[in-house]
Amino acid sequence: MQVFNVQGMSCGHCVKAITQALQAKDPAASVRVDLTAKEVGVESSLSTEELLAAITEAGYEAKVA
Repeated sequence: MQVFNVQGMSCGHCVKAITQALQAKDPAASVRVDLTAKEVGVESSLSTEELLAAITEAGYEAKVA
């Protein structure tokens, strides 16, 4: 499980947008979003860089937690 701090998440739409962006790159990815902690956990075969790129492309600022 890779965990990222993601700024700019505030609602269910944000959760859906990030989840869809990650699963578009890896359909088998398991995504866990914690809005309160501003964290996204991802279980995926993709590299950290690929996951960060997917979150950034969705319009969010992310870094490794």
